[in-house]
Amino acid sequence: MRYELADPLHPTLLPALIAAEDGLARLDERAARHVVAEGFRERGQFFDAVAALWVAGELVHVEDLVLHDSHMDARAPSHELTIAHAVLRARRRLESAEPGWALSAAGLDVLRGEQAGEGLSAAAALRLDAAEPPEFGEEEPDENPLASEFAELDAALARSRLLLDSHREAIADAEAAPPPVPKERQEPMGQLGLLFDEEWDERARLDAWRAVLPLADQLPASMGAAILFDAWERIEPLRRKHWLGALLIGDYLRSRGKVASHVVALNTGLKTIRHERRRSRDRLTRLNAFLEAMSATADLGLKELDRLSLARTQMEMRLRDRRSNSNLPGLLELVLSRPIVSTALISRQLGVTPRGALNLVRELGLREMTGRGRYRGWGVL
Repeated sequence: MRYELADPLHPTLLPALIAAEDGLARLDERAARHVVAEGFRERGQFFDAVAALWVAGELVHVEDLVLHDSHMDARAPSHELTIAHAVLRARRRLESAEPGWALSAAGLDVLRGEQAGEGLSAAAALRLDAAEPPEFGEEEPDENPLASEFAELDAALARSRLLLDSHREAIADAEAAPPPVPKERQEPMGQLGLLFDEEWDERARLDAWRAVLPLADQLPASMGAAILFDAWERIEPLRRKHWLGALLIGDYLRSRGKVASHVVALNTGLKTIRHERRRSRDRLTRLNAFLEAMSATADLGLKELDRLSLARTQMEMRLRDRRSNSNLPGLLELVLSRPIVSTALISRQLGVTPRGALNLVRELGLREMTGRGRYRGWGVL
């Protein structure tokens, strides 16, 4: 389980290392000051979540992820779409946290879902989170001075009721479960690790991966990131959230100050590298492949900034001589922050009717991207 590297600065890695260092520095400089930086970061989160599933061998359409994130699904979400949305939520959590938070033991526990109680299932933990009292803005003072205290009591009772229900369900499932099968009569499927591996200690594997951090900190940021990613692929700390590795490397680059403007979307660059190189048995080939993936990520990011800047300039020309209460500026910002927008999404975000949303789309000159009769979407190519 221990990860060892004899020569982290092998001569064959230097050309790819220099290209990665230069490309990430250019991307960070432009993304930090660009006029469309906010839209670039938001769009990159969607594209990186879809690319994470692509790297894992699954296909998720970005328009389905946008609609699912807005709670406006056109159909029942698939298992892959649910995982892509989990990647999206994890990226947003990293964007809002301090640089390097995800690399700590506490941050890893939160990201892997260990902050909830051991006796609660994931669904019960989500229900408890949903029972938290919502936060509102400034409102008119209530006539009852004890209204806020009563609201907190109601929320506490709701959480307690959900907690008791979850424990009651767990006890009922345990009573209804069949008696344990003796070890000599167990199927060999568990021994093969096809379902569960009792010897798979995620805590120990995570500690082994975090032990590589001191070695990575002594190297250039790009090389340290490559070594951490290779260690994640070799050690495989998590069984069900293996996609978390690329996000942690993005947070590592931000903590080192290499890409401080955002959590870099490394999965978009990994898509361009062949699977045979990413999973090669030769360590130098794998490290070269990841360094090239970082260079590809930087190139794609710079092209995306240029494309968004050009699209914004063209759309701003249509905003001239518009009245001050026009919804076109709001639509411009919305379409720059989403890979694709639909009529229902525009209606919800801007507070207009579906017919008004179509009129705004026509006035702004957006390009239709879906080509479907029952579902139409627009965006910036």
